[in-house]
Amino acid sequence: MAYTKRGRRLGRALAIAAAAALAGTVMVGQPATAQPADDGTAAASGFAANANPQGIDVSNWQGSINWTSVRNAGIEFAYIKATEGTSYKDPRFNTNYPNAYYAGVIRGAYHFALPNVSSGATQANYFVNNGGGWSRDNLTLPGALDIEWNPYGATCYGLSQTAMRNWITDFSNTYKSRTGRDPVIYTAASWWNQCTGNWTGRSAINPLWVAHYTTGSPAIPAGWGFYTMWQYTSSGSVAGIAGNIDRNVFNGTRARLLALANNTP
Repeated sequence: MAYTKRGRRLGRALAIAAAAALAGTVMVGQPATAQPADDGTAAASGFAANANPQGIDVSNWQGSINWTSVRNAGIEFAYIKATEGTSYKDPRFNTNYPNAYYAGVIRGAYHFALPNVSSGATQANYFVNNGGGWSRDNLTLPGALDIEWNPYGATCYGLSQTAMRNWITDFSNTYKSRTGRDPVIYTAASWWNQCTGNWTGRSAINPLWVAHYTTGSPAIPAGWGFYTMWQYTSSGSVAGIAGNIDRNVFNGTRARLLALANNTP
């Protein structure tokens, strides 16, 4: 979800589809062939309601959210922006995160990475200290590392491919040491392959949340043969939220989504 520091996504071409999922080293789901409708709703020709749970991701940009309406509209999971870099906490996180939980939405927090600002470990600790932790409560997903195009400068944040790999490893290892979970990685194939040099080193460790806005199958970053979640549009709509919203789909059943949340086989 390419957000600027105070809000909205950068314009770019990203993606959609279905495959398997990882919870740690546990595969969650199998490749599917159905596709969601263009507007993000689960149409008869799209994903079955129980087979591929629909989700959203939000930040301060969305304003006030009626999470009960969101859940009643069929949204089963959501990623909510918590932090960015080491100096920004989303001002609506402390409202969105508990309200999603009480509405029965399986929620997770995400951190927008700024690898040129500080180390991966520093940002992972900032994320956990400001709401990005995890608990086995049946409604909390592992935290997500949003690593993608730099909204403030050089595409790869001025880091070499080796330095970027090391930064991602540093963040992931620190997050796991703090929470017991490997973070989900949100990215797009074009950014990942360019800025990490087609690195395959995280594919067996981190669940993949792939971004690619298309009506066909998405491009997958190097290493991953499947993905856990697919962000397929930034122009969806959901009751309870004013304006456009990012829509996501989970590849697998609700039971597999809960397995990812609870770190169970």
